Amino acid sequence: MLFEDLALSKSIQKAVHEEGYTNPTPIQEQAIPIVLSGRDLVGCAQTGTGKTAAFAIPIIHQLHRIVGSSKKAKKIRALIVTPTRELAVQIGQNFDTYAKYTNLTQLTIFGGVSQNAQVDTLKNGVDVLVATPGRLLDLQKQGFIDLDHLHVLVLDEADQMLDMGFINDVKKIVKLTPKNRQTLLFSATMPIAIRELAEMFLQDPATVTVSPVSSTAEKVEQRVYFVEKGEKRNLLHHLITQDNLSNVLVFSRTKHGADNIVKALRKKEIAAEAIHGDKSQNARQRVLDAFKNKEVGVLIATDIAARGIDIDQLPYVINFDLPNIPETYVHRIGRTGRAGNGGIAISFCSKDEHGYWKDIQKLIKVDVKTIADHPYPWHSGSPIAEATKPKNSNRSGGKKTNSRKSDNSKKNKKRWY
Repeated sequence: MLFEDLALSKSIQKAVHEEGYTNPTPIQEQAIPIVLSGRDLVGCAQTGTGKTAAFAIPIIHQLHRIVGSSKKAKKIRALIVTPTRELAVQIGQNFDTYAKYTNLTQLTIFGGVSQNAQVDTLKNGVDVLVATPGRLLDLQKQGFIDLDHLHVLVLDEADQMLDMGFINDVKKIVKLTPKNRQTLLFSATMPIAIRELAEMFLQDPATVTVSPVSSTAEKVEQRVYFVEKGEKRNLLHHLITQDNLSNVLVFSRTKHGADNIVKALRKKEIAAEAIHGDKSQNARQRVLDAFKNKEVGVLIATDIAARGIDIDQLPYVINFDLPNIPETYVHRIGRTGRAGNGGIAISFCSKDEHGYWKDIQKLIKVDVKTIADHPYPWHSGSPIAEATKPKNSNRSGGKKTNSRKSDNSKKNKKRWY
């Protein structure tokens, strides 16, 4: 299918063509006709699949038909709610790009900055509002936001809004919108809480799933290092210096952990920066720009902050801390191997994370290469040190028993729902 085969206005077709879009991505091909039909939609898609265009393009098409060249005061007719400032900025920029040959106006609002400029624009009227939950509710409470004329509501990165504690805010926002709105919900993963949210606020939604959460990029080479917990920083330094790694995205479970990794690397004269929710908007943007411009070779990020990172050629992703949700692993390593490029995803697994690794393997169903030849392996004698041995290490030809493995899996099983 080509973009020109979709029932889109000439203004949008022109903007899309200038961006070099020829063939829609799978989620765009499936979602755009559904959104154009006015039906509610649940989309399961990871960053990098073209998700934003999948909802932005049809929304612009519909609003352009409704608003036309009207000189009447503009009303908020589309609202996109997303968890982080970086994502909000990216989505707003995409709307501006796709709508540049229409008379639609867009405003992006988020916290951490003065509200004055945002309020001034709201007073002049906008057609599309992209917002983080906190600033949206704050300005609505002050009387600067009216959602009575809303046609479509988009809840983007719903799983991250859940993780960040925004779900109650989202519920408040939904109640402020008309009941006859169209609602689109997008999420990289679909935990039970998100499914319940969809059932609560969407009416007979269509479901689109691309790049199933259990799949990993074909061109991503995956490796795992079983390492003593206290030696992870040393292993990270060892890999960066030994293999001369650059343009490395490292995932930390916590903001405090990210800062500590940066301090440890800087002590060894490796240029590293951290990006997480405690950084100011300006600081986060400065770090991102430095990383994209290759002024900083190593970027340490939490999962939430990393949702705002969009880099086509990212050769290395390192899971310094394993995620406790297996689908998050898939999302993380999907940061590399994009746009037809190859990539390497490296995971550090300490003894206390072994249960997480078991869950990840069960989900991805891939034999990840174990790198046993490194300076900081688990100490010998560990009851689960066998995990560092190749799966074909039983050379006797005798039949293996799974009873011990089964008991151990149950013991280490982590529940994330």
